[in-house]
Amino acid sequence: MSTATLEFEEPISVLLTEIQALTLMPRTLARQQEIDVLRDRLAQLRQEIFSHLTPWQRVLVARHPKRPYTLDYIAQLFSEFTEIHGDRRFGDDHAIVAGFARFEGDPILVVGHQKGRDTKQKVYRNFGYGRPEGYRKALRAMKLAEKFNVPIIAFIDTPAAYPGVESEERSVAEAIACNLREMAMLSVPVVVAVTGEGGSGGALGLAVGDRILMQEYAVYAVIPPEGCAAILWRDTARKVDAADALKVTASDLVGFGVIDEVVPEPAGGAHTDPAEAARLLAPALSSAMRTLRATPPDLRLQQRHDRFRRLGLVGIDGV
Repeated sequence: MSTATLEFEEPISVLLTEIQALTLMPRTLARQQEIDVLRDRLAQLRQEIFSHLTPWQRVLVARHPKRPYTLDYIAQLFSEFTEIHGDRRFGDDHAIVAGFARFEGDPILVVGHQKGRDTKQKVYRNFGYGRPEGYRKALRAMKLAEKFNVPIIAFIDTPAAYPGVESEERSVAEAIACNLREMAMLSVPVVVAVTGEGGSGGALGLAVGDRILMQEYAVYAVIPPEGCAAILWRDTARKVDAADALKVTASDLVGFGVIDEVVPEPAGGAHTDPAEAARLLAPALSSAMRTLRATPPDLRLQQRHDRFRRLGLVGIDGV
């Protein structure tokens, strides 16, 4: 089994191996029919497995090493992307990217977390853990977008903000808190898409928006399941129980009003077909942006404030 194959995906991997082996053999009508039968079985198996995932299995899918990241979506959905670097206070954080681009022909600012594929890239991107200068860079770009009345799209995919000593020395909590305050007051439309892990304040530091979308197998929580298990039970092995308790899935969160819309993914998850994942995400982003552009700025700002104020009322007096 490939290291990029999750344990519950092993039956899928077996079928994929069979199909690949057959495609390498001389093509005959009988062999093509056999391949078609296996592909039908593959589609059915993916549907069956992924329609019954546990919350912990969804966490694993959200962390899949082949899942598309922010720069992948930028390449698929945007044109003329020009990246912005540095926070003008300390340096540049490669775990958070920001830049101006065009979305369906219109100017847009894109910000988002970025992980790496191989070891070199993972280290370069700090495994997707944003440092304070990353959040300050993103805010600098967002304030520039506000100045020129350019809407914002944010992609969320991080385990958490980086908790290292140097991050604390440069005031990561203050940087995130400042982003929360300033994003809440931005006059331009802000659409947020949770595309992988939405972990803790590291996610929320880019996720204050008017419309919050979430891909079908993404997760979004106040803390990763391992951290929750360590705090509650002093046992990280109970991460499966923690994932259940945290209500991390898109279906849970749309019910609580934390997110606005669940965006479907390709059968088997976004990692099986990144181009199709982008194609499915595009209309949701487009629809949200059209609605927000048509909303008067004062009303849009009030609605943004109201949506976040309502979150604390979930579960109280039946609300």
